[in-house]
Amino acid sequence: MEKPEILLWSATDEQKAASNLQLFYDWLSEAVGLHFSQYDELYEWSVNQPAAFWESVLKYFEIQYSGTYQNVMSDDSMPGTKWFEGVKLNYAEHVFRNQTKDFPAIIAHDETRNTREIEWSYLSAQVSSLQTIFKASGLNVGDRICAYAGNLPETSAAMLACIASGFVWSSCSPDFGANSVLDRFSQIEPVILIAVDGYSYQGNYFDRRKEVLQMVEQIKSIRLILWISCGHFSRQDIPGVENLYWDDLRFEQHTSPEFERLPFDHPIWILYSSGTTGLPKAIIHGHGGMLLEHLKYLSFHNDVKRGERFFWYSTTGWMMWNFVHASLLVGATAVLYEGSPVYPEVFSLWKHSSDIQINHFGTSAPYLINCMKNQLNISMDFPQKQLRSIGSTGSPLPSEAFEYVYKFIKKDVWLCSMSGGTDVCTAFIGSCIERPVYSSELQCRALGAAIQSWNDQGQSVLGEMGELVIIKSMPCMPVGFWNDPEKIKYKASYFDYYPGIWRHGDWIEITQHDGVIIYGRSDATLNRQGVRIGTAEIYNVLNSIKQISDSLIVNLELAGGNHFMPLFIVLNTGCEFSDSLVKEIRTELKNKCSPRHMPDKIIEVPEIPYTISGKKMESPVKKILLNYDITKAYNAGAMRNPESMLYFINNRNSILNSI
Repeated sequence: MEKPEILLWSATDEQKAASNLQLFYDWLSEAVGLHFSQYDELYEWSVNQPAAFWESVLKYFEIQYSGTYQNVMSDDSMPGTKWFEGVKLNYAEHVFRNQTKDFPAIIAHDETRNTREIEWSYLSAQVSSLQTIFKASGLNVGDRICAYAGNLPETSAAMLACIASGFVWSSCSPDFGANSVLDRFSQIEPVILIAVDGYSYQGNYFDRRKEVLQMVEQIKSIRLILWISCGHFSRQDIPGVENLYWDDLRFEQHTSPEFERLPFDHPIWILYSSGTTGLPKAIIHGHGGMLLEHLKYLSFHNDVKRGERFFWYSTTGWMMWNFVHASLLVGATAVLYEGSPVYPEVFSLWKHSSDIQINHFGTSAPYLINCMKNQLNISMDFPQKQLRSIGSTGSPLPSEAFEYVYKFIKKDVWLCSMSGGTDVCTAFIGSCIERPVYSSELQCRALGAAIQSWNDQGQSVLGEMGELVIIKSMPCMPVGFWNDPEKIKYKASYFDYYPGIWRHGDWIEITQHDGVIIYGRSDATLNRQGVRIGTAEIYNVLNSIKQISDSLIVNLELAGGNHFMPLFIVLNTGCEFSDSLVKEIRTELKNKCSPRHMPDKIIEVPEIPYTISGKKMESPVKKILLNYDITKAYNAGAMRNPESMLYFINNRNSILNSI
């Protein structure tokens, strides 16, 4: 069923004229002699002339570098393209060129309403002192520093000191279990571990000293632990390594960091795939690629300006934590939050936003859906007078949530829904200030991202669902995977399906507005009578049914060419599973989508399984129901709620017997 287009927001002429995108138009006209009057012209140039576009980004942002380059990009096809060979630079150097007395570098707040402002001078002193400690430990350029720490300004300072020195950063959130961390950090053999002794969440403190001990015992490369105390547990030195404590450090004022300029593709940090069905992939990103991409995206797509306050709810185990710090590149204040987003109340983050005067508020789609289901009237209770944009990512945002934002949060806010991921540590579909916001649509394909939607025949299509592919290289694509020198795993992850073409694993539609609709993961596609259905289509309908708290749907391919599509739902407190609810679900799916979208069976479950990063685990549930080896179907250590899988394991036969 065709969904009606709903226009929700358009920028004023004044907003467009004052945008960073307009400044770039003006610069291109004056400095390069290229004249663009609208985004689609600029986009087409950026993907048809990628070398010229990325060189313009380098020059526009006055990137500081040593050496020279003959070519912006090599002729090697993906994934072998090399960028700016001969150039040496450092990401952190471009952070600290924005140092000022006019506003803080970082504002950190938590669920206890405690707020700390970190001035640029103090951050500079911290980074400089930490560099001295790291180098005194005998680290060499390229050695790894890992953090098992929360979303704290101390963690941010450690990260900046690490990458400023030419070391390689990697982090996990302290809510990860020890085995999950070991699956990640043991691959890359860190020399230094930044560790919290505990953390708070929903008003409770969780001791992590045993987990840290387990890491040190099993990762023999660690020779120094720098402890960050949460203030609730006693000190506990671990034998065999040097133990330092953040509270004992003395930061010399009026000192500045030193910056090790490195080759363009030198590793800056290592991020990890979810690892739901195997060992997480250790994804390496480069200094130069991240620098150019983050400057481009924060400036031209998010329109973040100097002195503004940029926030995205995240943990140190999600790429959005790295992305938040990209706001420092454009001279903004990075706003951090440690704790539960819904403690002590569902509206807590919005109260923080109002109090701190956040200009750009970023969160996940499930959080906005949760606010909608709880009928929060933010515009009335916590007016967001200073708020310019709301960012959303992590999963597709349903149309009802788009409309909720404008009815109950702020009617003139710019909703910047975006999609990208750990693979590129950015978004390649997102926002454009000169385009309207339509319900359920992301506004644009990002500059330099040659994205197409391909059908089963490998043909580019418009106005219909297809596979998200990228047909030309981008500098933010991974340098490679750790311990994968021949790039065998790297190629298998993105380039095997279409040789030389990046296949991302999402179903998308490029709309008549040149916007994009995300339909969910293509590896979780529902194939009903030869018609592909994105799971997001079904979730979007279910989000409007008040009794349903959460849901998950899979399609099982059975013997004899048969199919079985069960829908699993979690009910809100006080609601009961009933024939009338089943009828309502079926009717809504039939009327708003099609008869093919109706499940074969609707089953109430206690909980929906999620990865630590908040992704629904459709494929692992499908594997369990199809009787895969449980040890290969999913990795409990990569889950936020591993006990939720027990329902599907214990009830597999009864679920299938209902066919």
